[in-house]
Amino acid sequence: MRSTTQPKVQSANGTSQQWLQRGTHCPNRQGGRNVYTLILVIILSFSTRLYKILEPPHICWDETHFGKMGSYYINRTFFFDVHPPLGKMLIGLAGYLTGYDGTFPFIKPGDKYENHNYWGMRGFCAGLGSCLPPFAFVAVQELSGSPSAAFISSGLLIFDTGFVTLSQYILLDPVLMFFIMASVLSMVKFHAHKHRPFSVSWWSWLLLTGVNLSGALGVKFVGLFVILLVGIKTALDLWDLLGDLTLSLVDFGKHLLARVFGLILLPLFLYITIFAVHFVILNKSGPGDGFFSSSFQSRLVGNNLHNASMPEYLAFGSTVTLKNLRIAGGYLHSHWHLYPEGVGAHQQQVTTYLHKDYNNLWLVKKQHHTDDPTGEAPDLVRHGDVIRLEHKETTRNLHSHLHEAPLTKKHLQVTGYGLNGTGDTNDLWVIEVCGGRKGDLVKVLRSKVRILHQSTGCVLYSSGKTLPKWGWEQVEVSCSPYHKDTPNSQWNIEDHINPKLPNISFAVLKPSFLEILLESHIVMIRGNSGLKPKDNEINSKPWHWPINYQGLRFSGVNESDYRVYLLGNPVIWWLNLLCLGLYVVMAFVAAASIQRGFNLDSKRRGHCGVLMRGGGMLFLGWLLHYLPFYTMGRILYYHHYFPAMLFSSMLTGITLDTLLQNTDLLFKPALAQHLQRGGQTLLLAAILYSFYLFHPLSYGMRGPLAHDPSSPMAKLRWMDSWEF
Repeated sequence: MRSTTQPKVQSANGTSQQWLQRGTHCPNRQGGRNVYTLILVIILSFSTRLYKILEPPHICWDETHFGKMGSYYINRTFFFDVHPPLGKMLIGLAGYLTGYDGTFPFIKPGDKYENHNYWGMRGFCAGLGSCLPPFAFVAVQELSGSPSAAFISSGLLIFDTGFVTLSQYILLDPVLMFFIMASVLSMVKFHAHKHRPFSVSWWSWLLLTGVNLSGALGVKFVGLFVILLVGIKTALDLWDLLGDLTLSLVDFGKHLLARVFGLILLPLFLYITIFAVHFVILNKSGPGDGFFSSSFQSRLVGNNLHNASMPEYLAFGSTVTLKNLRIAGGYLHSHWHLYPEGVGAHQQQVTTYLHKDYNNLWLVKKQHHTDDPTGEAPDLVRHGDVIRLEHKETTRNLHSHLHEAPLTKKHLQVTGYGLNGTGDTNDLWVIEVCGGRKGDLVKVLRSKVRILHQSTGCVLYSSGKTLPKWGWEQVEVSCSPYHKDTPNSQWNIEDHINPKLPNISFAVLKPSFLEILLESHIVMIRGNSGLKPKDNEINSKPWHWPINYQGLRFSGVNESDYRVYLLGNPVIWWLNLLCLGLYVVMAFVAAASIQRGFNLDSKRRGHCGVLMRGGGMLFLGWLLHYLPFYTMGRILYYHHYFPAMLFSSMLTGITLDTLLQNTDLLFKPALAQHLQRGGQTLLLAAILYSFYLFHPLSYGMRGPLAHDPSSPMAKLRWMDSWEF
């Protein structure tokens, strides 16, 4: 009689039939179930994100910025932002394709949209945000071979109130996280095809990874973190290939070159192309002009420097603007406000200001109060001439003295002094052309000049430091005793008005594409690092984020307002935090077991591999997207943690599933199977019920605030720092 006992069958990767039951037992039936589960995930994800997508019908939080920037693209108006342009371009494109005409001003949160068509931009962001749970499902399924781990991970993302809220508004976050998750998914699928090198599917996933990496970086510089993750994973893969003695060095070189092309050259090309499109679209002068150099501005239609025509050489009697040559350097500026008591002399403030303004105009006068005869050509200003600069609006002279500067204490204070152009000898300055000789003429736009104080010998200097509220958060101007040539102490004459001189064209100033690409990146990086908290603005701390310490008000502050509050589902966030610690313990036990040579069956070996490889990659992704924020000096917000939360949620799915799969180490198989199913059911019930409790945070609240005992949300204010 033939035995009915089935032998253990080893799969191609060495796992037994028992291990195969996790993901590939009865392939056709299991594959069908996976497809149905994925469809369910997609339906739940899109329904939770698109529900009440038009509510509230007014600007919420940073929609005032990114909606306005989408409008700028539709109107082709140049602006400045600290992030790369792809996210805003896509938002503007979504608005344009759905009938938005770019006329809504997006002035401040709370302004009603009224008859303006905003659903397309919100719907686009919600659509991308809805892709995150399905991407997580497929990625975790590939990493673990477990549909239950994939379903847990996607469920954590579907029913997290924080992800729902971030996905429903006109923001960069859902666009950024879409490309981050798409990069991870593409990388995982590419790795899954490693046994079919150079096949069509292998090339497709490799190139798609590169496309998504360029997308992530093209939305925010945070995309660098996922690029680093993919880079580390790729380096480890190449190291393994180098150790494969069945692979010739020629074949290894092909693998290396393929990855260089797909993961470096292609993303770099696409990233540069994003900026090329950005510069082509935004060809009209706008609010961002002043952040950039004179030559950069000359390419913008409507800017006073576009095809500019003005006198070529600086002359006495001219009205000018002086732009500092530091990247993102502003215009020499003054206004009626005085330095406060205790900050140097109580005289008129002099600053640099990044925007074009009437208070940027200065009149160039001779050392002595003599004017050129009417009708005669004025004297030209030369290297070494002594000048006075009179502020056009207030008629006070640019002035310095032996008081210390407000922020740079080793420098001297610069003020506006006198009245109607009358002052004292501390108003005299010597103008020098950088690299010039005595008698050289000062060329408008093209000459770099230094302006030295005659009495003290210090040089006019823009430190780049932002003044407090009393200085209107403009940039400090000081007089530096150090004469080393730096962009901070160099200026150029940008606007030049003198009706007594003939004008010439300055169209030749337009810079090359590489020059404007480089300048735009320097300006973005400096702008990013210069973001500081404003008065009464909450500066979130990185340690706040994993514990869900404090959220963000998206809409409304009073009882009568429609209130939306960005806060993660606390059950999910605290579970993720617990599983981070649990994962470290489990991964250590798995690594120690393998290192000590314990006799593990194929199922345990499979689990160890999932924890150390799949879980290790996700844990590294969490670290890369979280720890760098501890080193940043800029203002931070709670929503900066959400990319790291993606990795944490996927890691939780793998960790809990592996834990439940190993209950048979302590209990009999039948009981362990019941415990596994019971644990999964309990987890799903906790996630669903907590989402039911906290869903008003995402979908809107009215009535008493949570600190009021009569509020329906009062019992849900589990932490005093929650302000809903």
